[in-house]
Amino acid sequence: MNRKNRVILHSDMNSFYASVELIDYPQYKGLPLAVGGDEENRHGIILAKTLEAKKMGVKTGEAIWEAKKKCPNLIILPPHYEKYLYYSKKAHDIYYDYTNQVEPYGMDECWLDVTGSIKLFESGEKIAEEIRNRIKKELSLTVSIGVSFNKVFAKLGSDMKKPDAVTIINKENFKNIVWPLKCEELIMVGKATKKKLNKIGIKTIGDIAKTKVNILKNILGINGVKLWKWANGIDDSEVRDYHYKSSVKTIGHGITTKSDLVNDNEVRDVFQELAQDISRKLIEYELLATGVAINVRSNLLTRKTFQKKLAYPTFSSLELTEAAMELFKQYDWNSNLRTLTIRAIDLIDDNYAFQVCMFENIKEHERNIKLENTIYSIRKKHGENCITYCNLLVNDKMPTDDREKVIMPYSYN
Repeated sequence: MNRKNRVILHSDMNSFYASVELIDYPQYKGLPLAVGGDEENRHGIILAKTLEAKKMGVKTGEAIWEAKKKCPNLIILPPHYEKYLYYSKKAHDIYYDYTNQVEPYGMDECWLDVTGSIKLFESGEKIAEEIRNRIKKELSLTVSIGVSFNKVFAKLGSDMKKPDAVTIINKENFKNIVWPLKCEELIMVGKATKKKLNKIGIKTIGDIAKTKVNILKNILGINGVKLWKWANGIDDSEVRDYHYKSSVKTIGHGITTKSDLVNDNEVRDVFQELAQDISRKLIEYELLATGVAINVRSNLLTRKTFQKKLAYPTFSSLELTEAAMELFKQYDWNSNLRTLTIRAIDLIDDNYAFQVCMFENIKEHERNIKLENTIYSIRKKHGENCITYCNLLVNDKMPTDDREKVIMPYSYN
């Protein structure tokens, strides 16, 4: 089959976190239930909810206290990320029985290109039904699957019937099925984009499709052209083969602290904790950072972002921390801080040759690199917690849960 006759599936595991929890707590089936973050670690929001909770007005992302106001008998269970990762992998194993082109979109969603499997299984719909039944039987979970000729419409299809359903969107019926949907149902149309579209009378996906592309480009730039193409069924983006590894452009880590940060020393300790994780990833990816960016969010929920170039390409956590603190000098401390993020940016290969600057201390840089490699080797052999810096032993502002250990794949081209 050529690219004009592709068969793409998008599989979405229904109420994933909550459904996984119900496997261990079957007594709560049929009751309003939600998975909520750790209030002690200031992640006290709804992460997922059952259909029964949704009917009571509970929304993902809202504070737990707000959800309980709407639904006083709401059952809250804590998240167990290792379980979600386990079931996500099990679902992927099933997908790989039908194609090696499986692209994750978050932990609970995947695109599958099954074009090459049609001769074995007759149709995309039959493959989708088989996957749906297998996941229900083997994992005790349900999925909604969209079947279409491109990724965008396949994802739309998986959103249309929930739970436990298959929706077909083909070239013959997409105008009848897709065009009446609200414009925000289309991928990449968030609140800001919706507002801009609504302002010129665009309410549905069909309105996007019928609007002159130049008008959308003037309002939304290149994304306006993308939306126009997608609304008209034009999407040639590939489902990435599971062997494919995209180039890493930036590596970052952010955290909401257990209590507000009130001085520079507390900020430094958190940046240093985060920088160690970034350093490890840079070493494993064989990359160097040539710049650093930080994002700070206050307890008033205001955000500020700063970035700078580094004197030398590096993976040293100490150098990343020092750069972050140099940038942080621009913060005026009008309010205390609750969230910090640090990113290694403008990444290059670690075999890149660079010019030594006569005004910088290259020997100190070399010592920092040697120290980081030594720490990495020790942790690799004896575990992450076997060695650390003294000032981080009493860092009681860092959350104690393990969410940062779970890598959440997320991609769309």
